Amino acid sequence: MATGTAGSSFTSELNRLANGGTYPSLPNYVAPVKAANVYAGTTGLALIAALNKKADANRQPSAYKALGGICNELAGTTNLSPTDALRSINL
Repeated sequence: MATGTAGSSFTSELNRLANGGTYPSLPNYVAPVKAANVYAGTTGLALIAALNKKADANRQPSAYKALGGICNELAGTTNLSPTDALRSINL
């Protein structure tokens, strides 16, 4: 179990979460939308939709939180940037 590395990018953090908590090697990184879907256990959703479904599988699009809100919800944090919130998730 580990949190992210200080200074990591949003894409790196999504890839870490999609990879079970460890950063994949750079050649194995995927686009943020793909990483969000892998992390959420979904397929074909947009990034915001995938992260909202990760937080609540029954959440309807009209109730989706924006990027900062959903990242903080997933992390159990408040008022962090999306990257900082994802970085704090311990997998």
